[in-house]
Amino acid sequence: MSSIPSNQLAADQVAVRQFLDRTVAPAQLSSSELADYKDRIIRLMQEKNARLVAHYYTDSVLQDLAEETRGFVGDSLEMARFGHDCDAEILVVAGVRFMGETAKILSPNKTVLMPTLEATCSLDIACRIEDFAPFCDAHLDREVVVYANTSAAVKARSDWVVTSSIALEVVDHLMGQGKKILWAPDKHLGNYIQRTTGADMLLWDAACIVHEEFKSRGLQDMRSLYPEAAILAHPESPQAVLEIADVIGSTTQIIKASQNLSNDEFIVATDRGIFHKLQQLSPNKKFIVAPTAGEDATCRSCAHCPWMAMNSLDTMLRSLEQGDNEIQVEGELAEAAMRPLTRMLNFASEQHLAVKGKA
Repeated sequence: MSSIPSNQLAADQVAVRQFLDRTVAPAQLSSSELADYKDRIIRLMQEKNARLVAHYYTDSVLQDLAEETRGFVGDSLEMARFGHDCDAEILVVAGVRFMGETAKILSPNKTVLMPTLEATCSLDIACRIEDFAPFCDAHLDREVVVYANTSAAVKARSDWVVTSSIALEVVDHLMGQGKKILWAPDKHLGNYIQRTTGADMLLWDAACIVHEEFKSRGLQDMRSLYPEAAILAHPESPQAVLEIADVIGSTTQIIKASQNLSNDEFIVATDRGIFHKLQQLSPNKKFIVAPTAGEDATCRSCAHCPWMAMNSLDTMLRSLEQGDNEIQVEGELAEAAMRPLTRMLNFASEQHLAVKGKA
């Protein structure tokens, strides 16, 4: 584990609580209000040549709207890559702030808007560049590998940026080169990679407030109720949860597993926003939310990211009308952050070609 001072970790925890206290869920809309907002948004998107990219964890209304308007629903990197490849002049990113930054880094000449700039991530909050840079400087013998759930500044300080779907392969590749790793920010994902690869890894100490709340004891009880169900878990979950899981993978890998496995029931340990896509693709299967800390004062998320929930039709409409909530990433910073992102994308491409060549 990392040697971050305990007072720094305490400060990070306070910052997360402060952000959560400010988080306000969008107001519920009537069916007529919903239709009106959608019509106005679609009209504006056509007029302004805009596309909507939405994360799997956002509200189902936003996911449906993205697909209805030739936009995209996916994980954070897929969202950014779609934005880069599409012919839109404006990208509307329904997700959290680091996703908007990644989209801007990959598409510097496009305008990137978000429904709200308040939507953030506990991993991003708990890995500030002011703290991270000195930590890297103290361990210059290590290759710096950061998870995509980080700010542009943290990405710029790294050697590699990875997603959960490629992190194992990248670390295994670096280990094969005899390199030691400095990993940030998610300790559970880092621990999973370390245990799986055996790599020498120094871990930053942060966690996703959604995935950290899944409980192994409750999951065992759930399995006794649904003995035929497969357990699908995101690697940001605690080790005790991953040890019970049948499949460990990214959001995209969880979705694929739900389609490919023969089970009719699944217990899913990730943000429940993904259930919309799971049910869309497998309407005859049953999906059950993995147990968390519970609907009480100890539950900070109850299996749903409070910041993802801040994305709404009314804030999206306001952003399109007024052109506010625009993501800006300064040129030199964007270029520096692009380097580790490009390194990952090139590595992924090379790995794909190698696998194809063996087929």
